[in-house]
Amino acid sequence: MIREPRPHQYQLEMVTLEELVPKDHLLRKIDRYIDFSFIYDEVRHLYCENNGRPAVDPVRLFKMLFIGYLFGIRSERQLVREIQVNVAYRWFLDMSLTEKVIDASTFSQNRRRRFEGSGIEQVIFDRIVEQAIEHGLIGGEALFTDSTHLKANANKHRHQVHEVPVRPVDYLSELEKAVEEDRERHGKRPLKARATPTKTKPTKISDTDPDAGYMVRDQKPEGFFYLDHRTVDGKHGLITDTHVTPGNIHDARPYLERLDRQCRRFGFTPQVVGLDAGYNTAAVCHGLVERGIEGVVGYKRPHSPKGRLKRRDFHYDARRDAYRCPQGQWLAYATTNRNGYRHYKSDPEQCRECPLLLRCTHSRNHQKVMLRHVWEADRERINRNRLTDWGKRVYERRRETVERSFADAKQLHGHRYARFRGLSRVQAQCLLAAACQNMKKIALLLARFCALFWLWRGHDTLRFLLMRSVRPVQGLSTPLAVISSGCA
Repeated sequence: MIREPRPHQYQLEMVTLEELVPKDHLLRKIDRYIDFSFIYDEVRHLYCENNGRPAVDPVRLFKMLFIGYLFGIRSERQLVREIQVNVAYRWFLDMSLTEKVIDASTFSQNRRRRFEGSGIEQVIFDRIVEQAIEHGLIGGEALFTDSTHLKANANKHRHQVHEVPVRPVDYLSELEKAVEEDRERHGKRPLKARATPTKTKPTKISDTDPDAGYMVRDQKPEGFFYLDHRTVDGKHGLITDTHVTPGNIHDARPYLERLDRQCRRFGFTPQVVGLDAGYNTAAVCHGLVERGIEGVVGYKRPHSPKGRLKRRDFHYDARRDAYRCPQGQWLAYATTNRNGYRHYKSDPEQCRECPLLLRCTHSRNHQKVMLRHVWEADRERINRNRLTDWGKRVYERRRETVERSFADAKQLHGHRYARFRGLSRVQAQCLLAAACQNMKKIALLLARFCALFWLWRGHDTLRFLLMRSVRPVQGLSTPLAVISSGCA
């Protein structure tokens, strides 16, 4: 039979928050395994020591931000409303059931006025990575990098076209030195000093968010976007770096600088890196060879008109330093230009009578010119890794690490859209989102290791099965060390 429920809203009950929050809740695991006490020392200089009104606890403020990123709550006002009614959020923030939640304006003004520009988001991200390293969850030997786009909070139809100076490449001095050495080796005169006037190009600048870049890429949406360049460690898929640029910046441009930053900050000694085809440039490959790192880079299909000869049809002979065409003619070295490309030219008299002339070149003087970068040998060396068995496994691993990290960020942590306007604010968003993803994974991994550890101690059968199934992690020689490292 049906019974109508009696109202219990005004009934007094003796309860505690500890009883109301499930034992396996994600926030319980994060609170157990992640130490947030370092935030006090990092923000102490932003508060007055002996004057003013009592401040809101900074750790509580950042924990509120973490809740928003962990559970995909984009609006700060909505976040305050969720905290007001969610007992698990209150437990995580050390709030009682009757304690009043701070006003949304107080929350946002602290973020905007006190913490903006302080770099605290980068500090939090770095400290979380360091805690993962201390637990043995990051190896730093295999790193995978990629980028994803975040839609800027700007209308793509509201913009102005301005002449923007073309920024020189970061490795310009190194390239110029390599060009001069190459010209000297071939007996060419040094190039004249580079002209001082700066080149400009017409660029769309948003009226709403001038820092966003107008992105035009194959199979990508067109409009104003930001790019999040993210690096993920191959051991457990934890994020080790995230860097934001406008959407019109090439993926390969900030790569080497960010790689060096991780090595300096965390002491990584990467042995191999996995990258997609967007990083297949001579500069990146040269940088990896110079650093003693084996790279596995995706194949970049060359663009050539239909019916024309491909670049692979011309064979380069390193000992002769010349290209050989399909008809057997040698294209001799001519010069090295300022951009780092060697020119190899054919004999027009032989090309004029060649049956493949129309498929080879349409130049007026019937001369074929092949270009080869001064760092092309390093690029060819890196590209050979992709064809090896271990290279194929490394490239396959890239999908399971960095691409999965982006998928989780977009699906669960609100990473499809930029919450704020301005490069520095979007950078702060990406850093906090990546830090929260790391917190979540660290807590879940350590909780799983601890559960296995106690089962290990109590069951002989499980110990036997784990000895056969658990693969040793580098630095931990036995399965027991792998499991107990999470409970240390």
